[in-house]
Amino acid sequence: MEQPRKRAKPGRAATPPGRTSRPRQAEVARLAGVSQATVSLVLGGKKQGAAISPETRQKVLDAARSLGYVPDPAARRLAAARNDLLGVFSFTATFPTDVQHSYYPFLVGVEREAAARGYDLVLFTGSSSGGAGAAGPDALSRVRLADGCLFLGRHVPTEELRRLVGDGFPLVHVGRRDELEGLAWVGADYVSASHEVVTRLAALGHRRIVLVREDDDAPASTDREHGFLKGLEAAGLPAGPDAVFRTADPVRALSPERLRAWLDDGVTALVAEETDSGGPWRALRTAVDGAGLDCPRELSLALLGSPPADLAAGPVPTGFDIPRPQLGAAAVRLLAALVAGEEADEPLVACPFRTGATAGPPPHRT
Repeated sequence: MEQPRKRAKPGRAATPPGRTSRPRQAEVARLAGVSQATVSLVLGGKKQGAAISPETRQKVLDAARSLGYVPDPAARRLAAARNDLLGVFSFTATFPTDVQHSYYPFLVGVEREAAARGYDLVLFTGSSSGGAGAAGPDALSRVRLADGCLFLGRHVPTEELRRLVGDGFPLVHVGRRDELEGLAWVGADYVSASHEVVTRLAALGHRRIVLVREDDDAPASTDREHGFLKGLEAAGLPAGPDAVFRTADPVRALSPERLRAWLDDGVTALVAEETDSGGPWRALRTAVDGAGLDCPRELSLALLGSPPADLAAGPVPTGFDIPRPQLGAAAVRLLAALVAGEEADEPLVACPFRTGATAGPPPHRT
């Protein structure tokens, strides 16, 4: 794995009085009495410069300092065919700026790791093309301004990403995307984390547990469901079709009546997945309040992820935390390796269990 590149910060020499234009390498060469190629090797820090004598190197540096010469960053980037820019593309309608937004911690990790590696960031968003769903065939072409790009989003335009992958453009998706061959990604270990949540609920005594999830095939949802069912099977609990409740409209589907029916059927714990909208958890909390149920005395709840920002002030839900800053940093490490043409991989990032206050032993029934 490529280590963070440490870049020296060259001191800016004072520009001679009365001069308004940027000194050029040709002037440095004339003053030092050497060729412009020698100046380029010395000031560019290239390996070939090792063949230049210490005396000649010092003459070049002294001449550059006296003229106030500093390298032109644009010219250096063009010469290297790289911009030292990494793109970050969000498939949300507007790029998040609220610190409570679920993407914000990802961006914190991205920024820190990019800075440590000497990269600047360029932020792109699907809003300029009407959102990801309305994107045209060339909506992602502008990310080529950067050396490579990170992508964030639950649902992405697969064909456009496939075109970038086919062109060999370095890109990394934050979140599992192995359905698109050749697309690099970093992800959280939702399978193991969801399995552990079920294990903890089973240890409390719960014997009927139901997962509430949105009705789509997003990889994050699939991984959570897979881990949930594996946890039920490992605990010897019912893992049939009734163990997973899929709904396209959580607000309508999770009514107080629905909860009462589950309780009458022996369900004592409900587990919700985290989504971009926070719909399943928000609807579940609303239904619990509407039914007048005491949580966790009458019904235990768990969340596979973090609660929506508007519910963050409520009881801390039992479940697991998604290590978003670590995922953002891992994505930058992987992307930097791809930009450098190196073989690289990043392991799944573990999601630590969160004890919370919404789960307890099931109610004792006679």
